[in-house]
Amino acid sequence: MNNILKRDGRITNFKKEKITTAIHKAILATNSNDGKLSLKLADEVVALIEERISGIPTVEDVQNIVEEVLVRDGLYEVAKAYILYRERRSEIRDAKKFFGVYDELKLTVNAIEVLNKRYLMKDEAGDIIETPDQMFERVAKAISGRSEEFERRIYRSMKNLEFLPNSPTLMNAGTKLGQLSACFVIPVHDSIGDIFGALKAMAIVQQSGGGCGFSFSRLRPKGDIVRSTMGRASGPVSFMRIFDVTTDVIKQGGRRRGANMGILNVNHPDITDFITSKENEGVLRNFNISVGINDDFMEAVKKHRDYALINPRDGECVRSLGADDVFDLIATMAWRTGDPGMIFLDEINAHNPTPKYRIESTNPCGEVPLLDWESCNLGSINLATIVHKNDIDWEKLRDLTAIGVRFLDDVIDANRYPLPQIGEMTRANRKIGLGVMGFAEMLLELEIPYNSDDALNLGRKLMRFITSVARETSVMLGGARGPFPNIDESVWKGTNMRNATLTTIAPTGSISIIAGTTSGIEPLFA
Repeated sequence: MNNILKRDGRITNFKKEKITTAIHKAILATNSNDGKLSLKLADEVVALIEERISGIPTVEDVQNIVEEVLVRDGLYEVAKAYILYRERRSEIRDAKKFFGVYDELKLTVNAIEVLNKRYLMKDEAGDIIETPDQMFERVAKAISGRSEEFERRIYRSMKNLEFLPNSPTLMNAGTKLGQLSACFVIPVHDSIGDIFGALKAMAIVQQSGGGCGFSFSRLRPKGDIVRSTMGRASGPVSFMRIFDVTTDVIKQGGRRRGANMGILNVNHPDITDFITSKENEGVLRNFNISVGINDDFMEAVKKHRDYALINPRDGECVRSLGADDVFDLIATMAWRTGDPGMIFLDEINAHNPTPKYRIESTNPCGEVPLLDWESCNLGSINLATIVHKNDIDWEKLRDLTAIGVRFLDDVIDANRYPLPQIGEMTRANRKIGLGVMGFAEMLLELEIPYNSDDALNLGRKLMRFITSVARETSVMLGGARGPFPNIDESVWKGTNMRNATLTTIAPTGSISIIAGTTSGIEPLFA
């Protein structure tokens, strides 16, 4: 017996090990000891199939005979577990049919719903024209270039839900749009032309599926003089509302909800208006906002002294505020509304790999600090898939890290950038962000409490390992392909580093649903 007839009518190779695995899972579900029982039962199933069925058996034929063998051998609890499993799978298949998606990968219903809404390609009538497996094939082929060997490696890692790239890459790789980055930072300078130029750039980026970060700290404060008209400036918060409404109208690529990060330096005269800007529900709902914090401000908080508010137009001190009063206001509003966050700009720039340029903003979720006009490609390793025999499979993690770095570096060259200046800046520094998801599920598999020192120590060990392998891989790629162009202006001068940055921990809101695991490094409930 060599073949089996699948439910969709395809004839594929018969694999006895699939029967063995299904029986093994049913045995484990009854808290019984398997030993070699599942192997023995699988042999009995195969023998009975060959005895009864002269042609090609169907999946249903095989599953019915599995049930029969389990009952015949007196394994009633195991048979019950297997029957319940079949019923659950049937319910899941029915649910997937509701979404009109054929799923050969046995993903969760939630994964199929997300893929159906935003990821799988559709025709002009809105009908889905690819399966999840075909989506992974499309992405692997588009990014791997002419390397068939790497195409197979990246396809397998995505198909097995071991590594997934950010949403725009899954959506757009191999399509006419071809915009693959998730994160962008767009500068906002202090003139009407520059402000609305940034607004236009945001619209183009978000239409292609990207999210944007902005620093509004260069804009003059509310009430300040505008000499060209002798009028008065409306201030950064008022302009943020225009960006917010525009994001609402665009709705990223028609498939992703618009997302922005808005940052205002703590020394800006309008800082209290900014901190309280989301006090009323529905205001700036497409923005996460963060106060740009510097070391001097934190020192003033510690010493309970005032600090200066500076007009960015002329660098003059406008007035002073109590630093601890402002800090308390930040904490109060964060408690009440969830915003603002705090971004420690001096600390970020102390670790800036290209210190010639100052970092003033991040992507919408804050995990990727970027220079003006930079974009970044993200991808995450599913840590739940690297547990083997109650331990970490370090060699598998090494392989997935190397795959992820090479894949994300390839994305930089395969990308169709929404604006030429974004492409130029991105290729100059070649920043990538390889991260993880499924941390909490991994801890559950290892029976390690999330809120324990053991969990923290394992997290540190994992990220040290991933960072080390990522750097090794980037240097290897740099030796073969050349380092990033701005390397002589960076902390990596004198090396072959291919990428200015390598790792970050993203929220993985959507791709963790596709992978059927816990998001990022978050617990099951927070």
